[in-house]
Amino acid sequence: MQDKARFTLDPAFTVGEVDPRLFGSFVEHLGRCVYTGIYEPEHPSADEAGLRQDVLDLVRELGVTTIRYPGGNFVSGYKWEDSVGPAEDRPRRLDLAWRSTETNRFGLSEYIAFLKKLGPQAEPMMAVNLGTRGVAEALELQEYANHPSGTALSDLRVAHGDKDPFAIRMWCLGNEMDGPWQTGHKTAEEYGRLAAETARAMRQIDPGVELVACGSSGQSMETFAEWEATVLAETYDLVDHISLHAYYEPHDGDVDSFLASAVDMESFIENVVATCDHIGARLKSKKRINLSFDEWNVWYLSRTQEEAERNPLDWPEAPRLLEDNYNVTDAVVFGSLLIALLRHADRVTIACLAQLVNVIAPIMTEPGGPAWRQTTFFPFAQASRHGRGEVLDVRVDSPTYETAKYGETDLLHATAVRAEDGSVTVFAVNRSRTESLPLEVTLDALGLTTVTEHSALSDEDPEARNTLTDPDRVRPHDVPDTTLQNGKLTTTLEPLSWNVIRLT
Repeated sequence: MQDKARFTLDPAFTVGEVDPRLFGSFVEHLGRCVYTGIYEPEHPSADEAGLRQDVLDLVRELGVTTIRYPGGNFVSGYKWEDSVGPAEDRPRRLDLAWRSTETNRFGLSEYIAFLKKLGPQAEPMMAVNLGTRGVAEALELQEYANHPSGTALSDLRVAHGDKDPFAIRMWCLGNEMDGPWQTGHKTAEEYGRLAAETARAMRQIDPGVELVACGSSGQSMETFAEWEATVLAETYDLVDHISLHAYYEPHDGDVDSFLASAVDMESFIENVVATCDHIGARLKSKKRINLSFDEWNVWYLSRTQEEAERNPLDWPEAPRLLEDNYNVTDAVVFGSLLIALLRHADRVTIACLAQLVNVIAPIMTEPGGPAWRQTTFFPFAQASRHGRGEVLDVRVDSPTYETAKYGETDLLHATAVRAEDGSVTVFAVNRSRTESLPLEVTLDALGLTTVTEHSALSDEDPEARNTLTDPDRVRPHDVPDTTLQNGKLTTTLEPLSWNVIRLT
């Protein structure tokens, strides 16, 4: 049996440059993501705008760039007009998506103010409602948000206290319109036509907008691939990206297949790329459609559905929904999903972790109390910090294990990113639950001499997690005895671990 994993890094063999927007996230009016998450005026740490400064600090540490807003399923019932103007005058609405009451105390202006406080790296990504609304409302929102002044809607924004335009460049043309659960669900033909007309009109206002068409809500959808082909046949020359959404959880206790979830994610990406390029070839277009993986995460969806059946909601405000508490196993899978995104950085140019706070999130809060990091916080923060530059082509030679869902699968999942200064960061996951994995990386062509860091997230208890009462139970730790000699990196990856190895 092969006893070690190996791969070679060479600067001549690359995948592509990492777009910073690969490290985006997602804020939806769902559960406590907004209210008592990022926005809680009554909290001791709240600033003058009602934003929790403890959460702002953690979001900055997380390294989030793009933030997609306001949904998600929520956007298919969203009336943008409800979310502007004096907060005390905004209407309360029923939110069909999550059977909650939306107060609209936090709206469009507050979202932009939140991004500004995070810093210049935080770029808006706004979704328009193509479920219950259409072209006219999308144009009105665009004019309100982006036109400088001198028209009814731009002057209304100025009157509301926002003199400067919001300069929203990225727009999602609806959300998960292939899903029967979506308010205003449409066939591919219906959605394709509506998306094309909306895109065409929005480009009349601003030819430079960046537009994302709805792809499939998952590779398992019955309409997958045919949906993308039909939508792109209508929109190919009008949009820049098509979206992908994917969530993963263990089923029937099958942890080994769960640990291989990135096999599905990589397959999903490659199949969508093939569909995009097929339509481009059919249309004889030289344009290339890129991918916006604008919802991804570990999500215990079956648990959410069981809870909904037991406790149907009766229109509460900001209920506790989808508050998954992630363990070490979840964090290792999560890190593997990040590796999958980086390995396809040539085509995945936007990605949004869903979601940012409380709702299947890396950051948790308690109303009136503390905020803390979930186990999944650490892989994202490390990847965002060290995963900038050019992705090197990694072809692993690895011991394998058998999974019920994906068959024979590599124990090692890895990628590497070379920064502008020539330093290299290796991101690696050992999928074995019980055995360490020796790793050898040949990189003499890169001229590297020093291991500056090897950190791992692992634990003797794969169920270990961070909680309100024990917020620092799980953290990355240093790994000794990782060496780099004569152009060869030698180390051992702990069982069930996410690893970051930095080389200069």
